[in-house]
Amino acid sequence: MTFKRKTIYISIILFITIIAGIASYIYYTLLPPQEVAVAIKEAPIPKPELLYGVPRDSFVINQGTVRNGQFLSDILLAQGVDLITIDKVFRRAQPHFDFRRMRVGNKYVFMSPKDSTRYRNRFVYEIDKINYLTVEIGTDTIIPARVAKTVTRIDKQASGQIQSSMWKTIQENNLPPMLAVSLSEIYAWTVDFFGIEKGDFFKVIYQEDFVENESIGIGNIHAALFSHKKRAMYAFAFEEDSTWNFFDEKGQSLRKAFLKAPLQFARISSHFSHSRLHPILKIRRPHHGIDYAAPTGTPVHSIGDGHVITKGWDPKGGGNYLKIKHNSVYTTVYMHLSGFAKGLTTGQHVQQGQLIGYVGKTGLASGPHLDFRVFQNNKPIDPLKLESPPVDPIKSDKMDEYLKWISPLKNQLDTISIKTHRKLLQ
Repeated sequence: MTFKRKTIYISIILFITIIAGIASYIYYTLLPPQEVAVAIKEAPIPKPELLYGVPRDSFVINQGTVRNGQFLSDILLAQGVDLITIDKVFRRAQPHFDFRRMRVGNKYVFMSPKDSTRYRNRFVYEIDKINYLTVEIGTDTIIPARVAKTVTRIDKQASGQIQSSMWKTIQENNLPPMLAVSLSEIYAWTVDFFGIEKGDFFKVIYQEDFVENESIGIGNIHAALFSHKKRAMYAFAFEEDSTWNFFDEKGQSLRKAFLKAPLQFARISSHFSHSRLHPILKIRRPHHGIDYAAPTGTPVHSIGDGHVITKGWDPKGGGNYLKIKHNSVYTTVYMHLSGFAKGLTTGQHVQQGQLIGYVGKTGLASGPHLDFRVFQNNKPIDPLKLESPPVDPIKSDKMDEYLKWISPLKNQLDTISIKTHRKLLQ
C-alpha cells in the first residue's frame, strides 16, 4: 500500500470518529432525556391467617383443654372476665350450647384483641370436630354464635388381610378406626367377627371426611367385599323407597329382621330411661330396657337368630335371665323370667321366634313382667327405637337399575389389590 493510500484511509477513520463523537455529544447533552417505560410488578398482599373467622395476628391467643372438674367460670375468670359477665355469657349461649355440657379434653381459646377499637374479646369452645361456639364479649355486648367448619369429603378405597383381628388390621394399615365398626355392622348378619380367621380379607370403597386437612372419620360406604373362610361376600349400598341398605351382587339383603317384640304383651309398664324411680328400691337409677306387663307364664321368644351366652340368676335384681348374642353388633337380654324353656343351655343356638322362657317376677319386681333390653356394640339402646332392617331383596322392577348401579363398583372392588402389612412379609 502506497503512502498516499494510507493517508486517505487514516483520514476516513478520523472523520468517522469525529462524526460519531459529535453525534454522541448532541444525543446525550443537547437533546432532552427520553422517558423509558418500565413495567413494575406489584407484590401480592398476603391474605391474613384466619382463626375462627378473624385475623389471627390481631389477637393475643390463649388456649387450652377442659380439665376434669373445670367449669366455664374457671376458664373465664383466669382471663380476667368478671362473674357478672360470665353469667351473661352462660345465659346468652344457652340457645346455642349449654356450657354445663363441656367435655373434658375439648379445646377452648380465649382471644384478646391487640386493638380494642376494632375487635372485642372472643371465647371459643370446640363442641366437637366440626362445630364450635364463639362468643364475642364486649363491655355491654355478648354475641354468641354456633359455627360449623367446612367438611371435605373424599372418595377412597382400601383393603386388608386379617392376621388376628379386624381392629388390628385396620390399625396396621393406618385406616380410620370407624371403618372396622362400619364393616362389622354391614356384615353383622353374615360374618361372626369374633370368629374371623387368619387369611380372611376385605376390600372397601368409602368416603373419608376431613376438616382443616385432618381426618375426622368416615362418611358413606359405597361398596365392600369380605372374604371369610374363602367365601367372598359383596355388599353394595342402594337406595330403595328413600332408604339406603346393603345388598349382595344378586340383590339379596345382607340383613335379617328382628321380631318387633319378644312376646304378646298387654301393655308397656315402663319405658327406657336414664333415670327412673325404681318401684321397689324407691331410688332413681337407669332403666335401660322396656318392661312388658304380662301374666306369669306368658311365653317369651327370641327376637332373632343367635347364641345363648348367659343363662342364670342376676344378683343385681334381674332374677332369672337370659342373654342372647345375635351377631357382632346386637345382644338382647330377657329378665325376671319365671323359668327357662325346656332343654335350653348356655352356648345353644336359637332361632328367631324360638321359645326361650316364661314371664315371671323373680328378682326385684313388683309384679309379673318381662324386662327386655337391647345392646348395640355393648351399649344399651331403646328397644322401641331398634331399627329392624328389611329382609326383602331388591324389587323386580328395580333390579335392572340396581345391576347397572353396582356394575362399576363391583369392577372397582375386583381390581383392588389385597394390602398386607409389611411386618407380615418379614
